[in-house]
Amino acid sequence: MISPGHVGHLSLITLLASGLPGCGSTSRPGSYAGAPIPSVPVPTVSIAVPAVAPRAIHPAPPQLSATIATLARNFQGKFGIAIRAVDENWTVQASARQRLPQQSVSKLWVAMTLLDLRDQGKIRLDQPVLVRAQDLTLFHQPIAYLVKGEGYRTTVGDLLSRALTHSDNTANDRLLTVVGGPAAVRSMIERKQLGDIRFGPGERLLQAKTAGLTWNQSYASAGGFENARSRLSPAVRSAALDAYIADPPDGAAPIAIADALARLARGEILSETSTRILLDTMGASVTGRARLRAALPGGWRIAHKTGTGQDLGGRNAGFNDVGLLTAPDGRRYALAVMIGDTRRPIRERQQLIQGVAAAVASYAGSSRSGAGASVPVAATAATTSPAP
Repeated sequence: MISPGHVGHLSLITLLASGLPGCGSTSRPGSYAGAPIPSVPVPTVSIAVPAVAPRAIHPAPPQLSATIATLARNFQGKFGIAIRAVDENWTVQASARQRLPQQSVSKLWVAMTLLDLRDQGKIRLDQPVLVRAQDLTLFHQPIAYLVKGEGYRTTVGDLLSRALTHSDNTANDRLLTVVGGPAAVRSMIERKQLGDIRFGPGERLLQAKTAGLTWNQSYASAGGFENARSRLSPAVRSAALDAYIADPPDGAAPIAIADALARLARGEILSETSTRILLDTMGASVTGRARLRAALPGGWRIAHKTGTGQDLGGRNAGFNDVGLLTAPDGRRYALAVMIGDTRRPIRERQQLIQGVAAAVASYAGSSRSGAGASVPVAATAATTSPAP
């Protein structure tokens, strides 16, 4: 079993077996191409994780529960919040059992499928992969600027790093073909008993249908998708977005995601080595700087994955951050904050996510000192007062 805080101390560099090509991060696709991507380690062995004994369930901290309830009351929209204490084994949740759009959070399940195949000896992270023009997707795909001529030659590990640290859609969809497509990911979710988590048809088909389009590969470059979408009538786009929100093919319950992350942290899903790889790579993520990460005090560590869906006017379908937070004393908390449908501005969405992280950090600090899990007023008011 992996001890609290152990994963976070074992860095990517420590496990690294081979260098991988990469890129950096800005908000504009294409500006990543010249900067470094964090390398994914390529260990040669999988360490078996012993069976986990049943664990007693403890009551949720009342003050933290009250704070989350306050945050929930103050936010307008369809959303869910789930917190699992990995080591203390309690749960706090608000509206967390409904399926909400995951968007790029679903890249986690592709990564888990890949690393599960690695544990079975069927895939190596240093395995070569060719990314071709016909593999390009849409929206955020900085790897597209490296695909020239016959294609971009890279490795499975490089694609994993790009998908998780920079949320590169083409890197993720190319990995999806490597692991066997959506059916293989769905099979992993079912086999590992991850709960109420759906996996969609892949980035291209999912986003096209959400916008009211049928995918055409010409949409993958030169703003093709955005141009085609802009030619649709508002009624068509609104109907398509309504249908997506009502029954998202990539929908998942926040409580299921938090539970999956807690089980991952305890070593119940992957081998110890693959667990370290996944959490270290998630820890190197550069996305969502104004979400969970923004509210954590010094000394805390985070391994997380964001997801952001399409906008239509002032409406957004999918604004998420899920991850594993590790306190300075090693205690771990799995969080999933998912906003599935709202007209609130981005700043208020960020503040809801930050408020949940701040509440957990405050609980952990006060419980460590024995003062009780009181939360500062600033955290409970995070959805109404802009942070500096």
